[in-house]
Amino acid sequence: MLLTIRDLTKVFPGTRALGGVDFDLAAGEVHALLGENGAGKSTLIKCLTGVYQRDRGEITLDGQPISPASTYEAQELGIGTVYQEVNLLPNLTVAENLTFGRQPARFGLVQGRKMRAEAEEMLAGYGLDGMNVGRELGTYPVAVQQIVAIARAVALSGKVLILDEPTASLDARETERLFDVVRGLRERGLGIVFVSHFLDQVFALSDRLTVLRNGEKIVTAETAGISRLDLIHHMLGHDLEEAEHRRARRRAGAEALTFTGTGRRGKVAPFDLTVREGEVIGMAGLLGSGRTETADLLFGRTPADCGAARDSEGPLPLSTPREAIAAGFGYAPEDRKTDGIIADLSVRENIILALQARRGWSRPVSRAEQKALAEEYIRRLDIRTDGPEKPVGDLSGGNQQKVVLARWLAMNPRFLILDEPTRGIDVGAHAEILKLIGEVTASGMSILLISSELDELVAASDRVIVVRDRAHVAELIGEEIETDAIVKAIAASDEADAPAPGERMREPAE
Repeated sequence: MLLTIRDLTKVFPGTRALGGVDFDLAAGEVHALLGENGAGKSTLIKCLTGVYQRDRGEITLDGQPISPASTYEAQELGIGTVYQEVNLLPNLTVAENLTFGRQPARFGLVQGRKMRAEAEEMLAGYGLDGMNVGRELGTYPVAVQQIVAIARAVALSGKVLILDEPTASLDARETERLFDVVRGLRERGLGIVFVSHFLDQVFALSDRLTVLRNGEKIVTAETAGISRLDLIHHMLGHDLEEAEHRRARRRAGAEALTFTGTGRRGKVAPFDLTVREGEVIGMAGLLGSGRTETADLLFGRTPADCGAARDSEGPLPLSTPREAIAAGFGYAPEDRKTDGIIADLSVRENIILALQARRGWSRPVSRAEQKALAEEYIRRLDIRTDGPEKPVGDLSGGNQQKVVLARWLAMNPRFLILDEPTRGIDVGAHAEILKLIGEVTASGMSILLISSELDELVAASDRVIVVRDRAHVAELIGEEIETDAIVKAIAASDEADAPAPGERMREPAE
């Protein structure tokens, strides 16, 4: 084997990111590394490339033990990485990016002509013959920038190439062009680690695959020898069993909101969605399937480029979060630390943010009202804090999540979007949040619940929309909502028949 990893373990305070993981890579192989958020993929890559130092385990390259202390040392050993976001310098020319740090020079002066000639020679094997390497890299499409990044990584390293979500920003034609480059590198004998959440691409490109879940290796298999359904089961960790507990199905109220033909090219294919009063709409799909992208469209974080939204009074402008808040929408995002809480502000200040935004700064929330709201929701949600003035960054993850929920509940929204509201919190807080969902919908509030926990969706949802490859592909209603039905809908390929339960929905735009 070209690369071998044995018993790789990495522990952070309070978290075991990797626990005894084995992985190997052959020369001339594309090996896909798969798993949901938090599975351990990024930690494995960072241990391999010297960003993190492992706590236990052994890594060998060409049969020799290695312990890179930095990405530079990893490159010197022969391991290069290309990320989703091209980590080159867009304001420099293509030639300067390709030769950066090792430009040909004479008497201390860069030899521009020789540098450009070297760059042209490097790119000749990547289908970019005749490219103007004197142009700034940022003037080229992302797909071309990715190929330039690959060419640089291979030139610097030349043994192992790690591609971390390289196609996330590419369209189908650009993706195929990139795959042609990767296949060419495979033929040259490179070992390629391919990290992707697009399963169609995994099956099209990889020779083998490894699935990680919760920091452990679940399976390594020949790609051609595993079914899509089995792969989904390994990634999600669910057997085909119905959840023991589920929300009592009930008739939802009147139509509150309708979205027609809503979508954005490259983000989510156009979809129709009707939201009823007091309804919980679950949304299921793998990482990168289009779940969060849908939420961002509905809340105006990403403006839709097609479609329309309406309520009973007429059209709704939803091109910005400010407009969504004014329309009575709330949004608790997936990454509470980055997009949810403001860590240095107090619990009180975090809770009143959305209400103040809805009122506008000409109608400030008085200090007395702020204090009363904060104390009400600290009590109502059992937020464990010394008081409303404690910085929210000092709270546990579960209590931070409760503060984010309190922020939107204080605004009394009619439509609340919850993206992974129970991720990374303890069992007690998890149960309290699910109980809260039941309470607020009983009062007429509508909720879009995005979750990777299928049992959670089965238990809480009146409907479940399944998203795959950035398109809404199926809808399960009432008694159709079972774990096995959700898994089958997620796993179905574009060529397969439509899932038996529910309906086939809009397909991606051409």
